[in-house]
Amino acid sequence: MRTLALLIASLISGALLPAADAKEVPQNLRDFYNAVRKKGSCSNQLATGFYATDTGPNTFSYCSDHLSTQNVIYIQGKKGALADMDIDCDGAQGGPADDGRCSIGRSPDYQGTTAFQDVVASYAAGIKDLNSYVHPYVVFGNTGSRKGWRTFDPTRYGVRPLSVMAVVCDGGDKLFYGVWGDTNGDDGDFPMVGEVSLALATACNGDGMTGDNGYSRTDVLYLAFVGDEAVPGAKGANWTAVGFDDFERSIEGLGDKLVEGIVSAAARADAVRWGLVWLAALLAGFWAL
Repeated sequence: MRTLALLIASLISGALLPAADAKEVPQNLRDFYNAVRKKGSCSNQLATGFYATDTGPNTFSYCSDHLSTQNVIYIQGKKGALADMDIDCDGAQGGPADDGRCSIGRSPDYQGTTAFQDVVASYAAGIKDLNSYVHPYVVFGNTGSRKGWRTFDPTRYGVRPLSVMAVVCDGGDKLFYGVWGDTNGDDGDFPMVGEVSLALATACNGDGMTGDNGYSRTDVLYLAFVGDEAVPGAKGANWTAVGFDDFERSIEGLGDKLVEGIVSAAARADAVRWGLVWLAALLAGFWAL
């Protein structure tokens, strides 16, 4: 009877809470995604030596190729690899969205709090911490004190806690927004990259995602934006949302605004070329006088 009751509850929940719909990836972001992958690896590495999987290689880096022109930092490996998508269950448990897929027992490195629990609490928005079942948060940056352990602090380059991040998944065909909500620690064997909350992983890859089963292909772009303007703050997001859709929708406007500022390398080259053409025409007119 209990099994039947759970099944009925699941069906009702599914009827009331439709699956998350991905936003269409705008052409400028699609061009950026394709250009980064085509280049193969980044030129300006803020930190390198990280792993996407326990079996290696340790060739993944935090990249600043576009930091000076577009205020973005992203993760990339070699030969066109970006990052994968493991599942982070840290933070608050429970709530209507809790279906057990990210329970403490299923997550091998569960922590009771996220890295920015104090920031969440300071918002006085009705929650004490992020919830992996609800909030689409990205694990970005690496901390640790073990000898030789690779670390990276995004705040040194202007990325703010709980700022909006863009996540392009499904081979470049899906766009979702999340917040920078946690960091990778030194509790494992290797310094890892490519981890998100269950809510975000489910949106990208379906409900087969669990605390011990993620997405292994390295084709996910995690795009962090530099500056205070990327932070929704206490009133700029629905922190007390009970499901992924409601929260992600609350940061969509800010996410769209940030993504609109991304210009592909090809577009920048065109702008430079037309700028030179305009300058040449102006000088020609000047000398004709």
